[in-house]
Amino acid sequence: MIISHTYKLIFLKTSKTAGTSIEIALSQYCGPEDIITPISPADEAFRRELGFRTAQNFVVPYKQYSLQNWISALRLGRRLQFHNHIAARDVRMLIGRRIWDDYFKFCFERNPWDRFISMYYWRCRQEPRPSISAFMDSGALDIMKQKGFGIYTIDGRIAVDKVYRYEDREDALEDIRSRVGLPEKLRLPKAKGGFRTDKRPYRDILTPAEIERIARKFSQEISLFGYHS
Repeated sequence: MIISHTYKLIFLKTSKTAGTSIEIALSQYCGPEDIITPISPADEAFRRELGFRTAQNFVVPYKQYSLQNWISALRLGRRLQFHNHIAARDVRMLIGRRIWDDYFKFCFERNPWDRFISMYYWRCRQEPRPSISAFMDSGALDIMKQKGFGIYTIDGRIAVDKVYRYEDREDALEDIRSRVGLPEKLRLPKAKGGFRTDKRPYRDILTPAEIERIARKFSQEISLFGYHS
């Protein structure tokens, strides 16, 4: 995730929604005081090759701790820090209400059936892969929910200013540029690609029962963002 004090934006990173590519693209506009959370070593190396800022300022300085921060740190037994898929509630707690309310907060959501297939190939890279049904039974749907809806909501309600659809990302990136005043069009580099070997549409991969199971789990997202199987 990224917090840019320069452009007053907060990007919350959901999973399998081109989040790493968006982070890398945004980091080129970050200043020395902005917060950039770590990504994988390979992606950090790629970001460095592009000449963009890499992970910085993600450990919260003690001097910025509120009483709630101290309580959380003592309970956790470690320093507080921002991380890759941090939830809106935790970001708000760490930066305080004033900045949270003042900055433009956004993230991306994706068709849940397509997102699930992307997650399946990302997590199950080695052959032989488990069946899709077995992968679902392993708790994958709960993880996907947590790293999507669970990131941009607080108490079940959307807590960010805008949830863009992954499918509309080109228009979304231009809207973000316009809203916060970025000097140039955001161009997404390729990151974490190439793991999905089966390029068929998800309707040709999932069984009707699996499609229905995903529909039940992600009924809120389907309703909120107009997705359909």
